[in-house]
Amino acid sequence: MILRAVLTASFLLCYVSVAFYGHHMHQLNGYKAGVHLTWLRRRFWDYLLRHGAGLVVLVISLSSLRGWAGVIPVSLLFLLQAWVGRPRKAKKPLVFTPRLKRMVLTHGFLIGGAVGLSFLSAPERQCLFLGLLLLASPFVLLLSNLLNTPLERAINFWYVNDAKRILRESPRLAVIGVTGSYGKTSTKYFLQKLLSGRYNVLMTPESYNTTLGVVKTIRMQLRPTHELFVCEMGARNRGDIREICELVNPHYGVITSIGPQHLESFRTLENVLATKFELADSLPADGVAFLNWDDPNIRQRPCSRRVVSYGIIQEKADYRACNIQVSASGSSFTVRLKDGEERRFETRLIGRHNVQNLVGAIAVADFLDVPADDLVIGLRRLEPVPHRLQLRRQGGITIIDDTYNSNESGAKAALDALAMFEGFRILATPGMVELGEKEHELNRRFGLQAAEVCDLVIPVGEGQTASFVVGLREGGCPEDRIRPVRDIEQAFELIQSLPSQGRPKIVLLENDLPDNY
Repeated sequence: MILRAVLTASFLLCYVSVAFYGHHMHQLNGYKAGVHLTWLRRRFWDYLLRHGAGLVVLVISLSSLRGWAGVIPVSLLFLLQAWVGRPRKAKKPLVFTPRLKRMVLTHGFLIGGAVGLSFLSAPERQCLFLGLLLLASPFVLLLSNLLNTPLERAINFWYVNDAKRILRESPRLAVIGVTGSYGKTSTKYFLQKLLSGRYNVLMTPESYNTTLGVVKTIRMQLRPTHELFVCEMGARNRGDIREICELVNPHYGVITSIGPQHLESFRTLENVLATKFELADSLPADGVAFLNWDDPNIRQRPCSRRVVSYGIIQEKADYRACNIQVSASGSSFTVRLKDGEERRFETRLIGRHNVQNLVGAIAVADFLDVPADDLVIGLRRLEPVPHRLQLRRQGGITIIDDTYNSNESGAKAALDALAMFEGFRILATPGMVELGEKEHELNRRFGLQAAEVCDLVIPVGEGQTASFVVGLREGGCPEDRIRPVRDIEQAFELIQSLPSQGRPKIVLLENDLPDNY
């Protein structure tokens, strides 16, 4: 019995360490079985490393070691695997939400029952069974999620209906939906700041842009005194935007851009376009769609609602920034407002794409009668959105923090911003992801652009940076200016140690992939 107890305890320690990692990745994958299975296929060798003890246990169990002779080496293997797979520091740690706690409870019942059954078998068969159970742990996790699905749907249904009740009790509230492949979070933030001078405004915080994220915002933060609700709407599949619109019933909609984001789930750019325009299609008959007229995909798509266009290129846009001046210290531009008056705006924000997003926010605010003077003052006071071309200083180094995410347009804009600075220009990036079949080409193109601007390039990670490095070499970047590293911590160690040849170091951090990459 003592040896059985040792075997069981060592297995459970090993299984808990493996399951902790599995639940963390499953949470980052949105609790979606299809996404998680795709992730497992992509990380096959990592799976073997974390579950390798199970394979070795199978070999031992099927070898000449019979009876209790195999229990000790098997127990030691489980303990070794528990040590190898122990939780490590994560960029975004596992959050023990109520949903996760329920799932862990179900997972625990399944494993507890399986381990209990293993006591009915001979020692070598118990070792064999536990080895198989360790190998199957990712699928036991998915089974736990499947078993909990009816309960989770019932809970979500109640939350959604409660949010709808709260909205019904706020008849004076007007909802502004904001979506787009990129630029939506910045535009949402700018809108909230510009509208707050005249209205009591609530916005979805951070990246709360899913149905349940919006539901949580409504239930936790919406008050009867709020007049406007700026609601960011994200999507990975067709119907996602429509689902949020059916919840909040927006009267105004802003579509910032259409691009090759999340093509792994959308498959085609046409699906992206159709999904983003679910916002415009959901507006009431007297609703207004604010559309980025510089985006040809948006401009060419028919819209059945009233359209107010904005941009920085198209001269026929209703709101257009002209006489744009962008430097390392900020940006300034002129916009003609709805009364025909031209006003000059100044901001500390850098980058032409920020100007484009600001014009969209100005268009909505001016349409909703925010005074021009308030708009001018509001732009002057704007702080950069965190991790979106955010300037900061660290140990004598100027950092352009653009780590929130990355896309073709944003990466080019970030490189343009880096080029405005005088000094030793350094780029640290893991490249771009979730671009489907275009991922190789867009990362290669990113490398070509970076080769023209940077004095040093630090690819972070191995797999997804390969195409980026190909582009760097094609762009003529010398090998001694390409310094790949394992992670961002190692990148900073390298940056600190490098001589800058008498010039200030300017570091662009472009993108920061989560732990499931």
